Amino acid sequence: MSFASPIYLLGLLLVPVAAAAWIARRQHVRRYAVRFPAASSAALAVGRSPAWRPMVPMALLLASLAALVVALAKPEHTVAVPIERATIMLVTDHSRSMEADDVAPDRLAAAQQAAVTFLKQVPGKVRVGIVAYSTAPDAVQAPTTDRQPVRQIIDAQFPDGATATGDALSIALNAITSDTGAGTGGKKPPSAIVLLSDGKTTTGRDPVGVAQRAGQAKVPIYTVALGTSDGVVTGPGFGGYVPVPPDPETLGAIAQESGGKAFTAEDAGKLSDIYKNLGSKLGSKKRKQQTTSAFALGGLLLLLGAAVSSARFAPSLP
Repeated sequence: MSFASPIYLLGLLLVPVAAAAWIARRQHVRRYAVRFPAASSAALAVGRSPAWRPMVPMALLLASLAALVVALAKPEHTVAVPIERATIMLVTDHSRSMEADDVAPDRLAAAQQAAVTFLKQVPGKVRVGIVAYSTAPDAVQAPTTDRQPVRQIIDAQFPDGATATGDALSIALNAITSDTGAGTGGKKPPSAIVLLSDGKTTTGRDPVGVAQRAGQAKVPIYTVALGTSDGVVTGPGFGGYVPVPPDPETLGAIAQESGGKAFTAEDAGKLSDIYKNLGSKLGSKKRKQQTTSAFALGGLLLLLGAAVSSARFAPSLP
């Protein structure tokens, strides 16, 4: 919680001052109270009230004072609200190494399921596009609010070929910077790229250089390194068992240069959680909302309670 006018919080110092004054006053009254000879008999006739009763009105009054002071300071809290306009490009690797089954059922199937989860988390007004790639980018969908063409590209991927991460990122970046359908009044909406890859770049341009361009264009790249160091693939193209460990170092550099964030996922559950959180994060923005009325109302109710309890618990004898 934060405050728009924190200077008013100095008024909270009045609470202990008022409490101390009330305690001193009660002690003064007790010290100099007039003692009647028949006071004990009168007390028995009236009935002895619990010692805590006189404290209730003052406690409510002090709580009311504190709540009203806080209300003057205009308290506010941060909430996540859906972004009206935003553009996100998914960049998904389906090179031959995505055939490895160190991530159940295999890397590509886990990636496809996580991408579908991502689409479900992103608000409907957010424009989403996709670039699928292996040896070269082979499927591209420009940013759109229609999830169906994006879903079709996700489902149609199969593991094959090398890894041209830099070329795919370049196409995704160009799709965002040239997109004219998302902004209003000439102002570009928030945008980001989500890259999932499991291996080192083996062909095409340097992805870190593309990430530097993305950083200059204010387009952060969120990278997800999929797989474990135990991942292997087989087949004629690889000549037997070939290790295919992920490359978190390069993906970390891509995220850093672009102003994004890097993640690693060694199992399908973690990958799904990452994509779900990214969908919520990139599809919403933080906004401060004031809670002044709640504290003001609470203060008034406490003040009313103090008045009622003062009349109810007022001692009948000094």
